[in-house]
Amino acid sequence: MSTQEIPEELAAAGFAPTSTPEVLAARTGSLARIMLNRPKAINALTTDMVDAVRECLDAWRDDDSVTSVTIEGAGERGLCAGGDVRGVREAFLEGEHERTFGFFEREYRMNAAIADYPKLVVSYQDGIVMGGGVGISSYAGLRVATERTKVAMPETIIGFFPDVGALYLLSRAPGGTGAYLALTGTTVDGHDSCYVALSDVVIDSTSWPTVLERLADGASRDDAVAGLTTNGNASLEANRAWIDDAFGAGEQLRTPSDVLAHLRDSDDDAAREAAALLVQRSPLSVAATLEALRRAAAMDSVHEVLEQDKRLARGLVEHGDFVEGVRAQLVDKDRSPKWSQKSFDEITDEQVARLFA
Repeated sequence: MSTQEIPEELAAAGFAPTSTPEVLAARTGSLARIMLNRPKAINALTTDMVDAVRECLDAWRDDDSVTSVTIEGAGERGLCAGGDVRGVREAFLEGEHERTFGFFEREYRMNAAIADYPKLVVSYQDGIVMGGGVGISSYAGLRVATERTKVAMPETIIGFFPDVGALYLLSRAPGGTGAYLALTGTTVDGHDSCYVALSDVVIDSTSWPTVLERLADGASRDDAVAGLTTNGNASLEANRAWIDDAFGAGEQLRTPSDVLAHLRDSDDDAAREAAALLVQRSPLSVAATLEALRRAAAMDSVHEVLEQDKRLARGLVEHGDFVEGVRAQLVDKDRSPKWSQKSFDEITDEQVARLFA
């Protein structure tokens, strides 16, 4: 990829290709920048992209002239819409299991590298931040949302589960809010994302250049956003009563059937809307996600959760609804998946346990 093929504004900012043209890198003062550069796909991650991000982090780890690293997304639509699950499905159907599961392993390795990074990593969660976008941003040292931020972990609609270590954070969210987001895939704004600790602050998107200037001058985590943050109400907090009643929390999480019954019986319109979302999801994926949340709540680190993610990803691809869910949502787009079970009542504890083997 030549300099001329890089979007003009990125070339002007000094960005150049890494090992793939879909990830660009730049240096400004003491700031190193990573730009996901697949805007037509809302920067959905491929194997080459996650490898390139890790290579950048490795290169700057021992460079004393770098004090902070940003992770950003090219285009106007968002940071990252997730992983390239269509490619994963295709690899699995073609019998290329190493390519199928290699993607998850390498993505999770990148997530762990961000969580462990010895320097300040600042993720710019502008626009869409979903699935793998949460993984590449929510373990940064400073997570900056904006008025345009839309965060979600929608995996149960494709027969998968909220992976990339997200369940470590969601299992620690207030009350039942983490379970609500994980099971229904509901999209929330920046203030809600801060409430469940997937983000740290909300700024106006026009303030991002100021943050970059401060980081280039060596600003600390707090100084980078000082005076730029905006206040707002978290709708999740306002809805805690019905959310906690329906989903439970911690070790007291309800079963999928109980969750659905409580949502349907609620007097709150938002609860009944959540019920409508829940029944669209793969019953097996919902049940597996609830069990994964329970287990994640007892784990001590994101690394333990990522190890669990490896097992559950393989289980749901090989024995769950992933292939059918991706077909229905992203390939044929008929939005009419034929799930392996028609309801939560058909799922046994043994079926769920096997997915974690």
